[in-house]
Amino acid sequence: MGKITALEPQVKHANRFNLYVDDQFALGVSALVAAKLRVGQALTADDLKRLEAEEAFETAREKALRFLEPRPRSAAEVKQHLAKKKIAAEVIAQVIARLTDAGLLDDAAFAKYWVENREQFKPRAARALRFELKRKGLGNAAIAEAVGEIDESESAYRAGLARAQRWRNLERRAFLEKLIAFLVRRGFAYDVAKEAATRAWNECHAQDSEVETPR
Repeated sequence: MGKITALEPQVKHANRFNLYVDDQFALGVSALVAAKLRVGQALTADDLKRLEAEEAFETAREKALRFLEPRPRSAAEVKQHLAKKKIAAEVIAQVIARLTDAGLLDDAAFAKYWVENREQFKPRAARALRFELKRKGLGNAAIAEAVGEIDESESAYRAGLARAQRWRNLERRAFLEKLIAFLVRRGFAYDVAKEAATRAWNECHAQDSEVETPR
């Protein structure tokens, strides 16, 4: 047993403190853990082990929250990220459970977010989206729910719009060959890609053939 003799702020790390027991450095703790301690408080060996476990959890949780700041993530992505940070498996499991309970990790919601984001900015075929989500560690049920509403024909058309404008001055055959190949690389079936490319060609050149009506 010993007593806390000091809780000193760390110079290089804001919101972290050095814990001293009987004038000997014991461990570094976060502000959240430090708030529960006071100078003069008696600590047993079990108390120190509990503090170490709590600090390991808080450190991992903070790393996970920072990882979640730019965009939503799947539970598997967070798990992989923490594993790369050398966090113990049991601590990772605790963090995943806590974040899930708090609604900060939701694989079904993440799958929908991923598909909606792709549909808005970079449309892809359903099979390509399924592959991406599988790589993110999503389960079949979440993937099926998120991908099930996609209109492949419309997605292929929107995926090709920018390239269609770039290639609109090509001859029809060259235009269709290039756009179909581009869409197939995005994961669309050949028939879907051909339909979308033909639609894009027709719409581009329908605009060209419009004649302004004299006033």
